[in-house]
Amino acid sequence: MLKVSQIDVYYGDLQALRDVDIDVKQGEIVSAIGSNGAGKSTLLKTISGILRPRDGEITFNDKNISRAASSHIVERGISHVPEGRQIFPSMTVLENLEMGAQFPHSKKVRHQTMEQVFGYFPRLRERIDQKAGTLSGGEQQMLAMGRGLMSLPALMMLDEPSLGLAPLLVSTIFEIIEQINRQGTAILLIEQNVFHSLKFADRAYVLENGQIVIRGGGKELLENSHIRKTYLGL
Repeated sequence: MLKVSQIDVYYGDLQALRDVDIDVKQGEIVSAIGSNGAGKSTLLKTISGILRPRDGEITFNDKNISRAASSHIVERGISHVPEGRQIFPSMTVLENLEMGAQFPHSKKVRHQTMEQVFGYFPRLRERIDQKAGTLSGGEQQMLAMGRGLMSLPALMMLDEPSLGLAPLLVSTIFEIIEQINRQGTAILLIEQNVFHSLKFADRAYVLENGQIVIRGGGKELLENSHIRKTYLGL
């Protein structure tokens, strides 16, 4: 479904990603883990068209999207739920969700899609007319994910969905991610909670200093001595 082939990405003269090569198959959950500054968020921003690779290629369903506009990438079926949620605080929950369905194919079925979103996140239905900026951190994360689902993505990219959430809510968010995946949406996940990230992943990549240094099955990497020592403190 998604193939990232040997991309190099720069911020000015500073190289952030070097020869990065990953793929996501239909129906998979794929995780990318690494320390702060390793290049994880840069990877998602490049796939979603916010940044451009200087070298290499990104294809989605066999179409080259390396130079495509972000709006075109969303329309093709990739949604990006960014770190920090990035909701519209002065708009209501309903208005935020509607912002996720801006293309003809998603706008036509937005009411049905919204019902699906409320199925995952019943709290959003209760807050439908509330300004998004007045929601709790957990509710804002639900809203960001719900908005991402409104575009009917085939691939959903999540950047640190558990950041700042209480442990109980973290478990809930991961259960919902699994539900979304079971309904057929592939997931590319960046997550500070390495244990949860690898436990739920079919496959995973480890980014260090902008390069892929380890790859393998999620549960397999949970047993990797380097990961256990560096990221799990075991």
